[in-house]
Amino acid sequence: MSEAVAQMGSVRWAFRCGSWTPGRADWLFAARCVQPEEKDRIGKFVFAKDAKSAMAGRLLLRRFVCEKMHIPWAHIRLERSPRGKPYLAAPLQASPDSGTEPQTWSFNISHQGDYAVLAAEKGMQVGVDVMKTSMPGSSTVTEFFRIMTRQFTPYEWRVIQSAGSEQQQLAMFYRHWSTHMQACKKRSHIDGTLKESFIKAIGTGLGFNLQRLEFHLSSEALTQSRLLCQTRMHLDDEDEEEWLFEESLLDGDHHVAVALGHSTNPTSSLPPATAFTLLTFADLIASASPLTEEDPAYWESFKTKAQAPLRQRDAQSRPLPVHFDAFL
Repeated sequence: MSEAVAQMGSVRWAFRCGSWTPGRADWLFAARCVQPEEKDRIGKFVFAKDAKSAMAGRLLLRRFVCEKMHIPWAHIRLERSPRGKPYLAAPLQASPDSGTEPQTWSFNISHQGDYAVLAAEKGMQVGVDVMKTSMPGSSTVTEFFRIMTRQFTPYEWRVIQSAGSEQQQLAMFYRHWSTHMQACKKRSHIDGTLKESFIKAIGTGLGFNLQRLEFHLSSEALTQSRLLCQTRMHLDDEDEEEWLFEESLLDGDHHVAVALGHSTNPTSSLPPATAFTLLTFADLIASASPLTEEDPAYWESFKTKAQAPLRQRDAQSRPLPVHFDAFL
């Protein structure tokens, strides 16, 4: 391994919030370990599923900053850039949209389906997106694809529609795309899993024309035991060799893509691929320390929440995935 690669740092963490069933002690302790405004925002979610995902996302971020950047938990102050990307406001006053010094960390989180995920890289830009493969809620696959027509290049459509059965076409579709509701921006936005990982890495948000991007996927099958890095991105019909895309499966239903690019050291090599590590709740809070006093009413409010909207609990009606990255 070259010296430049050896100096790189890579973190890939996943937490299965869908199967997390916190009791009173765990939920109240988690609430004490995030910033007060984060706790308040999480408490406003109508459904427990969304509150758990947002809490997991914040704990992932704080664990990363504490353990990898060696900043005491109580000193961490997280903010969001004007474009919605999380950054460390204190003690390091550096926004991810304003450029970074060599060898500083870039980090990003995503939630969808049953997982919250974090990807971080030292000295490079990083974006991550996770999604759950599901059938369209009330429309047919054909109608669903028709609605999505304008969001794909002709090449991408040929790849999707040549995949085989409808289920195989959907699987290929979800490798390119996920449905992302930008609730905090009061509008919906369609992003590809690969495309969204890139958009989140560069931090341009809704203003970027997705038709400028085209992905050429590896012909290898994506399985749980294989991490693929052969996908190529074309920007304005030009192959972008400076960008690396990692694709993997967290389980049979959840696909995750990581975008890496534009190292602050132009002579360094791209880092080796890194698989996701599945964390437990005990892992999330291993380095945590309370920031506020216990609030018993916070548990009383949480335990009365429905787990998810009725349509998400109905096994006969599988909805399109919705992202809550904006709330993480």
